[in-house]
Amino acid sequence: MKIMLYGKMETNYNVINRVNITKHLIEYELEMVGKTLVDTVDDDIWFFNFTMTRYQYHQFETYAIPLLKKVFKINRRKAESIFKWFYKHYGLRIKN
Repeated sequence: MKIMLYGKMETNYNVINRVNITKHLIEYELEMVGKTLVDTVDDDIWFFNFTMTRYQYHQFETYAIPLLKKVFKINRRKAESIFKWFYKHYGLRIKN
């Protein structure tokens, strides 16, 4: 649902767009390992302490790349590049 407020278009969080896609992907990644953003507040190195399996990483990649393609209207190669950048900055360690 989109709401007009002070001449600016305010969007509902349910709509994933360029503004909130980073937060959405972080929440999705944490949800895969049973954590929330609240769990990261007290832990400065949460991205190191929380881990995911290779299978979870593959699932996350399979979800994120088409989403990036759709939101940014880019081709697959560019979406993969953006995903790699995102994962280097916000990704959890892979541990098997």
